[in-house]
Amino acid sequence: MEMSGEHRIAAPRDTVWAALNDPDVLRACIPGCESLEKTSDTTMEAVVRQKIGPVKARFNGAVELLNIDAPKSYTIQGEGKGGVAGFAKGSADVRLAEDAGETVLTYTAQAQIGGKLAQLGNRLVGSTARKLAQQFFVNFHNHLTDEDPPEA
Repeated sequence: MEMSGEHRIAAPRDTVWAALNDPDVLRACIPGCESLEKTSDTTMEAVVRQKIGPVKARFNGAVELLNIDAPKSYTIQGEGKGGVAGFAKGSADVRLAEDAGETVLTYTAQAQIGGKLAQLGNRLVGSTARKLAQQFFVNFHNHLTDEDPPEA
């Protein structure tokens, strides 16, 4: 499954970069995030609870940041295990560009799923993934600006 998107955030690039690397900000913005702890400068561990169609799962996962070019871009790569629900793993290339005092965040992501999640079908899982990504960016924008984001 592949996804991509672009979001304009009314904050300077350095502020957006710092927030994307702050576990407290990410914990507050990731839908269903129960915990997120930084384990090194480039790794984090997380617990996220999600419902995808009829399947509810609690994913324990690890995330690693690669190809870091601060404050312009990085690759985020991770894997989460949800017990009998299955697993999800993937990566995303994230880029930040300055534009008139704001930041344009673009991403391209690839993901793989297995177990019961894979049995749900790509259409349902893809739809849920897009909704979760959109909710993250709404939460992230609101966290940085205290206002609703412009329509994507």
